Parts: sequence; structure tokens; C-alpha cells
Amino acid sequence: MNRAEPLSASPQSHPVAGTAYGLGIGPGEPDLITLKAYNILQKADVIAYPALEDGVSLARQIVDTHIPKGRTEIAIRIEMGKPADPIYDAAALEIGQHLAAGKTVAVLCEGDPFFYGSFMYLYGRLADAGHSVETVPGVSSMMACAAQLGAPLAAKNDVLQVIPGPLDKDRLRTQLGNTDAAAIIKLGRHFTKVRDVINELGLTDRARYIERATLDSQKMVPLADLPADATAPYFSMILIHRRGDAWR
Repeated sequence: MNRAEPLSASPQSHPVAGTAYGLGIGPGEPDLITLKAYNILQKADVIAYPALEDGVSLARQIVDTHIPKGRTEIAIRIEMGKPADPIYDAAALEIGQHLAAGKTVAVLCEGDPFFYGSFMYLYGRLADAGHSVETVPGVSSMMACAAQLGAPLAAKNDVLQVIPGPLDKDRLRTQLGNTDAAAIIKLGRHFTKVRDVINELGLTDRARYIERATLDSQKMVPLADLPADATAPYFSMILIHRRGDAWR
């Protein structure tokens, strides 16, 4: 399958044995996992999840209290700065071996698997190999951030855009200058650039900042109240609405 084409979970020429489930497990608070995802997690033979090189996995931490003892676990170690394709290729092969043996595999994904979720890359590889693959939607970070901030995302005929922070300044300026409401994600080292563009467009007083939504370390504040030298982690977001509040 060409990676530019829509993904399909239709089996190809290989027999279908076990099923892989991509579980959206929410933004961080353990209780925000759906009942469907929880039930699948209880029955799965194998649990797979993304993890940093040092072994830390936010996805695994989120559902720690929900995972039954004795399950086989696969840590998909993401090496920062290195190509991701070989990592997902190897993970898909390992998961595929369990599926071929008739096992059920639950793959954890923060937020929602198909909203900038890492599971989509495994989905395509497993589906291409003819395995049975299903996706269980989850509470996305965008919805969680809006709820925590008490800031509805959009209303009436508003156009809402999801804007990745890594875009260059010109593209950010164009996207933000032509929308009613926006969620700017993946801030991290791009925070200063994003903040500069928001200031240039005169939207600072309409912007709210939040990081690590729903976790104990959550922080939220009007963007204008952050110090000039403020930095932001990867798991942070800025919500903007031109009217100030969606209900106005």
C-alpha cells in the first residue's frame, strides 16, 4: 500500500488469526479511557505501547492500574532523531507473530489513535499484511484541553483548525489569519515562534495555554500571562477563539 493512500483494514492474501486493537486511552487521566477500550484491555493477551529510549512510556503509565497481571508486553522504543519507519516495521512484525498465533493484541495510544496518533503507522503495516485490525476511538487531547480550560472549541458556523506548531511562520500566519478558532498543537521547541505569530496577529488576548492536560502536573493560563522567556513541553496546546469565547 502506498502510504499516501487511505488506510484499509481489509485483509489481503494472508489468513486472519488474532486481532490487533488500537486503543485510544485518552490524554492522561486514567478514568478517561472508554469502557470499550477498558474491556478489550482486560481480555488482551499482549499489550504493546510506544516508549522512549530510556523505557518511559506515558501510554503505559496512563493505564497501569487497568492492566491485568501476567500479560505479555511489547515496548516500542522510539529513538529520538532517528527514522521511525524501521521501528514501526519491526514492531509490526513482532505484533504480527502474536496475531498469527491467534493472540489478541492491544496497542495503546495516547488520546485518539487517528488524531495524530502513533497507532496509525502500525495500522497500515498490519492491515497490509492481512491481519485483522480495529481502532477504538479515545478522548483526544484537544477535547480534554477545551474541557479543562472551560473553553468550548467552536459554535454556530465557526471554522475550527488544528494547526501543528512545527509549521513555518508564514504558514502559521496564513492559517491563523483565516480561521474563527484554532487548536495549536505540538508546541515544544516551537513555542516561541508560535507565540510571536499570535502576537503579530493581535490574538494574544484570545489565546489560552495549557500543558499536560488532566495530569497532576497540569498547568493552564491565559497566554498573555506567561513570562516572555516561557518554554513549553511537547504535550502542550494553545486554544484560540476570535470572539474570545465560542458562546459569544
